[in-house]
Amino acid sequence: MPKLDGKSAIVTGAGRGIGACTARALAREGASVLALARSTGEIEAVAGEIGDAGGRAVARTCDVSRYEDVAAAVAACREAFGRVDILVNNAGVIEPIGPLAEADPEAWGRGVDINLTGVFHGLRAVLPEMIGQGSGVVVNLSSGAATHALEGWSQYCAAKAGAAMLTRAAQAELGGTGVRVVGLSPGTVATAMQEAIRDSGINPVSRLDWSEHIPPEWPAEAIVWLAAGAAAEHAGTDVSLRDPEIRRRVGLPGA
Repeated sequence: MPKLDGKSAIVTGAGRGIGACTARALAREGASVLALARSTGEIEAVAGEIGDAGGRAVARTCDVSRYEDVAAAVAACREAFGRVDILVNNAGVIEPIGPLAEADPEAWGRGVDINLTGVFHGLRAVLPEMIGQGSGVVVNLSSGAATHALEGWSQYCAAKAGAAMLTRAAQAELGGTGVRVVGLSPGTVATAMQEAIRDSGINPVSRLDWSEHIPPEWPAEAIVWLAAGAAAEHAGTDVSLRDPEIRRRVGLPGA
């Protein structure tokens, strides 16, 4: 039986990269998926692909920086699938990349609105639903940038650090509810974001050889593993895919 048969999931930033791979992986394991992104084309393609493969998926536009969008998405998931079992807070941006002393304040704030406030919006919208049903899993996409400062990434590092603390704070409030919140730090991943990082040339990560980045399918499989409950002991923490033992448990190469 699929690991997530009968479950429903919301994935933000589901149009490409880790988000798209996660939507496909969740659906492959039996979950019904609400795929969210700010524009429709890519998520409609992902939802269509899932449907063609025999899965169940709905695409919906959503700007995670707007609470009303996220709350409406949670309501739409409940209406379409009957409940909300999994939320993957994946939407994120690396921009603006550049020295802090030269950062555009509006762009910097917009990044935080997506990377940090967007995670809060997801938690705030979905937790009452999950607490009410006595079960649920939220996976927040984290990063090594949450704990290691890097040149040119002031917004991303600060926002990811805040999101990691939100994971801890949320779990501290959820004991006995049947709801888990966990972070996943995938390491460097071969996505469009990594292309923007490479083009900037601003710090050591931007100068890594492309072969050093893992494929986005790996964190997607790790998210399925976290959502399925095999890693319940990691609730309230950031799980790192750089850890060989974690890779072994997920079933990934390089363990």
